[in-house]
Amino acid sequence: MYIWFTVLAGLALLSLSFIRTLFPYLGDDYAYILRSIKLGIRLTKYKKGKQFYSVLDCFLDAVKSHPNKIFVHFEGREYTYGEVDKQSNKVARALQTEARLKEGDAVALFLANEPSFIWTWLGLAKLGCPAALLNVNIRSKSLLHCFSCCGAKVIIASEELQGAVEEVLPTLTEQGISVFLLSEACSTLGINSLSDKISHASDQPMSRDLRANVTIKSTALYIYTSGTTGLPKAAVVTHERVWAASFVQAASGITSEDIFYINLPLYHSAGFLIGMVGAIDRGITIVLKRKFSASQFWDDCRKYNVTVMQYIGETMRYLCNTPRKDNERNHGVKVAIGNGARTDIWTEFLDRFGEIKVRELYAATEGNIGFLNYTSKIGAVGRVNFVHRFFFPYALIKFDTEKEEPVRNSEGLCIEAITGETGLMVGRITQRSPFVGYAGNHQQTEKKRLRDVRKKGDLYFNTGDLLRFDEMNFVYFMDRVGDTFRWKGENVATSEVADILTLANSILEANVYGVKVEGHEGRIGMAAVTLKEEDFDCLHAYKQVVNYLPAYARPRFIRIQPCLEMTGTFKMKKVKLVEEGFDPAHIEDPLYFLDPEKKSYVPLTEEIYRAIGAREIKL
Repeated sequence: MYIWFTVLAGLALLSLSFIRTLFPYLGDDYAYILRSIKLGIRLTKYKKGKQFYSVLDCFLDAVKSHPNKIFVHFEGREYTYGEVDKQSNKVARALQTEARLKEGDAVALFLANEPSFIWTWLGLAKLGCPAALLNVNIRSKSLLHCFSCCGAKVIIASEELQGAVEEVLPTLTEQGISVFLLSEACSTLGINSLSDKISHASDQPMSRDLRANVTIKSTALYIYTSGTTGLPKAAVVTHERVWAASFVQAASGITSEDIFYINLPLYHSAGFLIGMVGAIDRGITIVLKRKFSASQFWDDCRKYNVTVMQYIGETMRYLCNTPRKDNERNHGVKVAIGNGARTDIWTEFLDRFGEIKVRELYAATEGNIGFLNYTSKIGAVGRVNFVHRFFFPYALIKFDTEKEEPVRNSEGLCIEAITGETGLMVGRITQRSPFVGYAGNHQQTEKKRLRDVRKKGDLYFNTGDLLRFDEMNFVYFMDRVGDTFRWKGENVATSEVADILTLANSILEANVYGVKVEGHEGRIGMAAVTLKEEDFDCLHAYKQVVNYLPAYARPRFIRIQPCLEMTGTFKMKKVKLVEEGFDPAHIEDPLYFLDPEKKSYVPLTEEIYRAIGAREIKL
C-alpha cells in the first residue's frame, strides 16, 4: 500500500511539474482572473446600487472603521484617516462660504504634492464638485488654457505657486474667476487667502444631500494630457473611471496591511488615481513626497516600512544610477507598480535591489483599454486573457508609420496585426468600456475615435500607441505615433512646442519630434527648423523656449534645414528625422544644443555629443 501511495504521489508531482512546464503562468493567470472577476462584480454593484457608492463614501467608511490609522506620512508628520476627514470638512465649509460653491461647480487645483492636495480634493468631493488637476509646471498660455477648458470659476493654488498665478491674474480677474491661495494671508489684490478661513471653519461632517445628484457617470476629475491640439487636453474622468483606475492596486494583490510610497505628482493619473485613490480603496497608509529623490528613496522605504512603491521608467533609472551601498537590499518593498521601465533598467533594478514584483502596466488617462503585467515577466507591459478581452474588447491593427494612418483592406476595414507584428492598439467603445473624451474639445475627442475597424459602423478609441503581442500572449509597448512623445515622465505635444518656436524672431517653420538618447527613457525634444533669414538667433530662441515651455518640453536639439519635408497631404515628415537623431558626424545640417549654463543654444559639436553619450552632460 505504501509503495502504491509513493508511486501515485510521484506521478502527481511529475504531472504538476509537466503542467508548470507547459503553462508556466497558469497560477498567475488564475489569481489575476479571479481578482478581475471580483473587481468587475464590485464595479457592477456600484453602478446598479440604489444610492451611488463613490470613492468618497469608501473613504468615509474607512474613517468609521479605523479613524486613528495613519493615512498620510509627510515630511515627518502623520495624518490619520480621522484627521484628514475633519480637515476636508473644514475645507468644504470654507469654500462653501468664501466661493459659494455648489454641486457640479468645477474647481481647478494648482497644488504641489502635499497633504492639503488630498483634503482639498476630498472637501470638494463632499460638495459634489469635480476637480481639475493642473500640472504645476505649466505657465502663462498653457495655464490659462487648462483652466478655461474645464469651465472652472474657482482656482486654488499652493503658496509656492503664487508667482505663476500672478502672471495670469489680469486675465483671471477679467473673466471673473475667484482665486484662492493656501496661505494665511495674501497682499496681492485679486488673490484671496484660504488657509486662515479653513482654520476657523467647523470640522463637523458635511451632509450627503450636498452631492445627492452625483452618479457613477458624473464627472469626478479633469486630468490633463498632451496631444495634437498643441495645448494640453482635459480628459474627462468619471466616477466610474476613478473606481476602475483605483482597482490597479487590488489587481496587483495589495492589501490593507501594505504601506504605499507615492513620489509621483498627484496631478497625474498615476499618482492620484492608482496611488492615492487606490490607497483609499485598500484602506492603507501612504508615504507622500513633494518630489522624487533617488538619494532619499531607500532610506524613506526603511523608515516608513514601505511595502509598495510607484515608478516611471525615469525614476527606476535614477535609482539604478545611485552609488552602490551595502544595505541597498535591506528594505521591505515587495511590489513596484508603474510604467515605462526599459528591459535593461528593469533587470539591473532587480539585480541590485532584490526580487521585487514589478507590476508594469499600460494605460491612458482618457483611454478605455489597459494592460497589467501580473507575472513580472521582464519587458512586458501586460498579458492578455479571455476575461480581460471580454470586459475590454480591443484590436491590434496594422499601421502605416509613413502615412501615419491604419492600413485598410479593399472593403475599407482595418487589418489585424499578426502575432509578433507591431500594430496600433485600439479599444472598442462600449457601455462597459466608454471613451468620454475631452472637456470643451469636441474636435480632439472626435479625432481619437476610429470607425470601421472590424465591421462597418463600429467605433474604437485610438490610443496612438504601437504595441506587439507575442506567442505567449504577453504585450509589449513599442512606440508612440503622431504628434506626441514622452520625456521625463511627461507627455509633450509637438505642435505646442512648434508654436512657441515659431515665435522666435529667426525661425520661420518648426517640425518638432522626439529622439532617443542612449541610457535614457522616452524621447528628448528636437526640432528641425527653417530660418527667416540666414542667421539663427540662438539667444532669442533660448529665451523663447525657457520663458514659455516647461523644462521637459524644451527642444534640447535644433536642426537647421533649408526646407521641411512634407507628405502628400502636407503633413511634416518626421520618421526619417527621428531615425537620424542628433549625431553631428552623420548629419550635414547645422545642429544646436540647448545649454542651460550658457543660457543659449550653442553649436552641437562632436565633443558635446560624446559627453551626452557618456552622461557627462545632464539632460
